[in-house]
Amino acid sequence: MEDKKRNILISEEQIVQRIIKVGAEISKDYEGKNLYVLSLLRGSFIFAADLVRKIDAPVKIGFMTTSSYGHGEETSGIVKVINDIPDHIKGYDVLIVDDIVDSGITMQFVINHVKKLGANSVKSCVLLDKPERRKVDLKPDYCCFEIEDVFVVGYGLNYGDYYRNIPYVFNWES
Repeated sequence: MEDKKRNILISEEQIVQRIIKVGAEISKDYEGKNLYVLSLLRGSFIFAADLVRKIDAPVKIGFMTTSSYGHGEETSGIVKVINDIPDHIKGYDVLIVDDIVDSGITMQFVINHVKKLGANSVKSCVLLDKPERRKVDLKPDYCCFEIEDVFVVGYGLNYGDYYRNIPYVFNWES
């Protein structure tokens, strides 16, 4: 796969520092609660792993795989559950972790799905938020960075099946 020019938007150091702050905020908010972190695969796996290591509270972790993008840059608008939540979450305070929220369609779908399963509470945490792209009324409860409407790659975010391993976020340019 050909490499593109990398316009770094968020450095590795900026990501690390912001995750420390968000992890501390989550630790405080969930003190004494029954926290279940639900990582939406594949995009959030790097962010979720770094985030849970900064949460100073007992955490149960689960994974769910959804799809609405395939290999494109635009959402199809239809969310498919590829692998559902492996645990019973009734009685847990669920924090859904994803790499990015743009249209909000996937996050809204997962929030409603988790609520139906009997969670005590449901909140969302994202690395990146693109509010200009929102198609539903949704604001993440925790957000590391708000960005403009540009296509980004790296730190778990992919183009096709590549670039998730890059330790920073960059703008995908031709």
